[in-house]
Amino acid sequence: MPFDVQDLSGTFSVADIAIALSLSFVLSAMIAWVYRFTHRNVSYSQSYVQTLVILGMLISLIMLVVGSNIARAFALVGALSVVRFRNAIKETRDVGFIFLVMGVGMATGTRFYTLAIVAAVVISLVIVVMFRFNWFAASVQRQVVKVQIPPDGNYTENVQDVLIAHTSEFELVSMESIRGGALTELTYTVRLKKGTEPGTLIAALGERTGGQRVTVLTGYDQADL
Repeated sequence: MPFDVQDLSGTFSVADIAIALSLSFVLSAMIAWVYRFTHRNVSYSQSYVQTLVILGMLISLIMLVVGSNIARAFALVGALSVVRFRNAIKETRDVGFIFLVMGVGMATGTRFYTLAIVAAVVISLVIVVMFRFNWFAASVQRQVVKVQIPPDGNYTENVQDVLIAHTSEFELVSMESIRGGALTELTYTVRLKKGTEPGTLIAALGERTGGQRVTVLTGYDQADL
């Protein structure tokens, strides 16, 4: 039975491979630097940023393999569908960067070089401008207040009295039984009155909660809870 090895690499040249992979690397690295420059939260991951660069080059490679062959495209979709990722995306903007490097990789892999360069540069500039001028930021800063109180007595009313005195608005978000029912944890979103410091609110709540734990989280929309 004859056995032949067929090399299909002739559909693209070595120059095509070098240009596609090099360009996808440069553009993906640029996007990764934009991500690093515009990142504000505490969840920065070097591994994630490096993955952006790898992903851009990998998508470019996949597009070179697929070419215009529909059957090959469906075969790759079936093969890649078995991959499962267990790491949760911590920020919604991270998903946008993943799709951006994927789009750039697709463009370079299909040899739309001008499209890849223009799209990567324009979208990166938009991201930098939104970061620089703080677009769509909420003008109202809120805090999260977590208070632990004994389950009996009128501690809830005492907590609300303190919140009325020190905040302009508050809302009960959750009420949870902890430590086997020995304590109840109340979680509020609040807006402190002008001139009121978080430390003042903590001290006032501590006097009304029987010395139980009080936590005030500021800038919770900018951090991972």
